[in-house]
Amino acid sequence: MGATRYYESMKNKLSFYQIVVEPCEEGGFFATCPLLQGCHAEGETFGEAIDNIKDVIQAHLDVRQENGEIIPSIEFKSFPKINFQVLVPVR
Repeated sequence: MGATRYYESMKNKLSFYQIVVEPCEEGGFFATCPLLQGCHAEGETFGEAIDNIKDVIQAHLDVRQENGEIIPSIEFKSFPKINFQVLVPVR
């Protein structure tokens, strides 16, 4: 399959990327995507950090596509059960 056909087939495909979100000492949150070198973002809130890293991942993938590079992703035959922990502030 040629590169053009490969990217055309990837257009509507939903891909998943693991991210790590950690609180920053100075406040806010820092998100990284270990699979994609250089993909990281910050946000004032946990949700903002997630929104920002999604934008960074998309931009990273767009550049890879423009350069004809292979785009790594995690594929699932069925949606996996995902467990994670989130701190929820309550007063």
